[in-house]
Formats: sequence, C-alpha cells, structure tokens
Amino acid sequence: MRAGFPDFRLGTVLATSFTGTLSERHGDAVERIPTPHRLADWLAVYGLAVDSCTPAQLDLARELRESIHAAATAAALRDALPASAVQVINDRSVQGRAAAILTPEGERRWRLSSASRVEDALGVIAADAISIIAGERDGKLALCASPTCQAAFFDTSQSRTRKWCDMNTCGNRQKKARFNANQRKNTGSAVR
Repeated sequence: MRAGFPDFRLGTVLATSFTGTLSERHGDAVERIPTPHRLADWLAVYGLAVDSCTPAQLDLARELRESIHAAATAAALRDALPASAVQVINDRSVQGRAAAILTPEGERRWRLSSASRVEDALGVIAADAISIIAGERDGKLALCASPTCQAAFFDTSQSRTRKWCDMNTCGNRQKKARFNANQRKNTGSAVR
C-alpha cells in the first residue's frame, strides 16, 4: 500500500467494498482512491490487477462507485432504482472483458483481458453489483446505522440484522460513544 493514503476498508463483497472507497459520506468524507495509482492498488487487493490507470479511468470508477451506492441504497430502502445509476452499472458491465476461472482450491477468480484494462475490472465490479441488487445472492442489502456513514453493505449474517458496515470502524465508534455517554450519565448521577 502507498504511504500517506487512508487504509482501505476491506470486505468480502466486491461491489459494496468498492462503494466503501468513499466513507463517511454524511460526515467528513474520506476518499480512499484519490489517485489513479490508488485505484490500481485497490483493484490489485481484490485480484483485479491492471497494467495502468489514467485520471479518466479513475473518473469512470468513481462514477460506477456512486452509481452502485445509489442503486444499493435504493434497494436497501426498497425504493425504485435510480435510472441513471442503473444505466451506468449496465454500461460498465457490458464494456468490461473478463472471464471467471476456477482455482485448484475451488474458488472463483477473475481473469481480465490480456491488456488488463481498468474497464475490465470495473465490468467485474458492475456484474457483482448486479447480482447483489437483483437479489441473486443469499443475503440482504442494508445501510450502516452510523449517521455519518450510512454505507450500503451486504448482510450475510445468519439473522440478517447487522447494523454496521464494519464493526471495526463504525460499530466500534458507536459503541464507544454509547459507553462514554453512559459514563458521563453515571458520573453525573454519582455527584448528586
């Protein structure tokens, strides 16, 4: 990872992890892919290594990220999907050239075209978003309960009642805030 940039918030679901490259959307937003090189780093972490990335390709990626976030948020709220977001997701999906391959360990991996273009990687992310938003996978879309985050995430917990996009960040922050509020309340009660 390149020094000087915020850490990636890694998850197990490609499409919603990609939307997490912009966090704290309703607070002090944190851009985790501020440069083309940083996008290439993120793609490599998810097995979608590309040869290079241009500023124009970074713009395409951010447009896809925001479209996935808008569509996933609408799906989580059971609202109509925004037509413009659906169009971007579909466009990126058909523009990419990638093939699913099976590893000897029985896992699916993606093989990008021989040129390893960013557009091919974005096609994989778009296809993943389509399968989630269309309800083809076991789980449900939900929104983070943190008022500053509200990230869309894919809940695969057994009860499907997860509240936080990431327990180590948003969940922990909310638990600490609750603990501190209770401490202040208890300290105030003891002083009386």
